[in-house]
Amino acid sequence: MSELLRRVREMFPLFQADGVLVTHKANIRYICGYTNDIGVLLVTRDSAYLLTDFRFVFQAQKEVDSRYVQVVDVSDGGYPLTVMNLCRHNTPVAKLAIEAYEMPYLDYVGITKELTANGIETVPIPNYISELRFIKTPEEIEKLRMAEHIGDLAFSEILPYLKPGVTEREIAARLTFIMQMHGASGNSFDPIVASGVNSSMPHAIPSEKKLEEGDFVTMDFGCIYQGYCSDMTRTVVLGKAGPKQKEIYETVALAQEEALKALKPGRKGREIDAVARKIIDDAGYKGCFGHGLGHSVGLEIHEDPFCNAREERVLKAGMIMTVEPGIYVKDFGGVRIEDMVLITEDGYENLAHSEKKLIEL
Repeated sequence: MSELLRRVREMFPLFQADGVLVTHKANIRYICGYTNDIGVLLVTRDSAYLLTDFRFVFQAQKEVDSRYVQVVDVSDGGYPLTVMNLCRHNTPVAKLAIEAYEMPYLDYVGITKELTANGIETVPIPNYISELRFIKTPEEIEKLRMAEHIGDLAFSEILPYLKPGVTEREIAARLTFIMQMHGASGNSFDPIVASGVNSSMPHAIPSEKKLEEGDFVTMDFGCIYQGYCSDMTRTVVLGKAGPKQKEIYETVALAQEEALKALKPGRKGREIDAVARKIIDDAGYKGCFGHGLGHSVGLEIHEDPFCNAREERVLKAGMIMTVEPGIYVKDFGGVRIEDMVLITEDGYENLAHSEKKLIEL
């Protein structure tokens, strides 16, 4: 924790401030270990304070190392007044950076108004602190590995339930149940189960549609294990696949295979995206792959950096990325194949081990 606080303080010149109010929940958890959503973290030159209300004070005191971070109950004065008092009296702060990445507007207005009225200058900053989370520690990698393993187990156990007459919503519910039975604390996002023409929608919401013979069935799901997320997608066919279904599936599989081969430190996210996109475009499906190739995963399901057509940031060893090309054809259906991988010094390690050959059920 002390090392992370030191790294936050080293960013003060970037903020052009002598303190920062961290409001992004994943950043708070990463820096001080507090797991609840209610609270903010104030870091100054020589002190750090976790502010929360009475409901969560005991939890915070249990999770946070008091040698480095003091837990402060804001129940009496509220966040704006408490932040102001700490900035003025305990550890003087002349200019406070406020991480406004996800902060509700009214909360931001309330705090900045109180601070400004008392002579403390404020500056809103984007989610710079999340850069501390780009490279995963060995402990984080093991949790991510386990989260993806639970996804593998869920995929193998859901296959017997994919039958005509079962609804998309039933499959989504069962995926959630299976993952929690294997140790997950919850979903990393709401599962996507899309069958038939619904599979042409990349983020279709599971419906009461019943699975039918000949359907593509795309399942995109993940879980949370000890705070860390997993993400994987598999597409199967109910019954025998037709020629066009096989062509689409094989094109997506090839696009993913070649993109994985291109993954290595020093490559830009847009370069990896371009590898998969060219294969799909050249196969005659230009315009049918409308999302980015992948994203980082950690305490959040979607983290920076990304692999998309605009990403200029360079991949580094220790990053976790998804690789998820897809083809989506209106009024026909779609295919996505997604793995979560660890970037290594000379390439990648795939954390997903579920079958990727076309499964016909």
